[in-house]
Amino acid sequence: MADELRIRDAYTLARCCTPTPPDEIIGYYSHDNVLKVHRRTCPNLGKAEPERLVALSWADVLDERGAFEPDDDYAALEPVDFAVLAHHDRYGVDYAQVVARKLGISKQEAFDRHRKLRDLGLLARVEPLMIQYRKGVVDNKWIKHRNHTYYDLTARGRAYLAWRCDHDDLR
Repeated sequence: MADELRIRDAYTLARCCTPTPPDEIIGYYSHDNVLKVHRRTCPNLGKAEPERLVALSWADVLDERGAFEPDDDYAALEPVDFAVLAHHDRYGVDYAQVVARKLGISKQEAFDRHRKLRDLGLLARVEPLMIQYRKGVVDNKWIKHRNHTYYDLTARGRAYLAWRCDHDDLR
């Protein structure tokens, strides 16, 4: 999947909340009759006229031409692999020890899952950097560990998550 989404002509992605798969989305018919795709949690929708809101899924919005299909390695992914990917999608750059704690798995399993997902191209290793954590994730507001390996979700990882969300009923 390209880093840029291919959407159907009838839709426009809202600039205020920049939705991307696998975000839950909703459509809003603007006053110029354009269907704008918003994240379901977009604060601007609080002011929206309810009759202008339309239920949407990414299957409705994404252009089918050249649609994404995962490779054969998708079958090798287990639910905990998707949980790791979802963690990085939600929190961004992180390291295995925090992921282990948040998911309730052992550190070794988190290390192994990160290595597996990196080898599949779903996570990418990033240089150590300063990370600002949200309250309740890590006790310190800012943290930097040079001895940790940091990972972030790749575009391919996001595509696998989105594909899973759209095809969950098939599993």
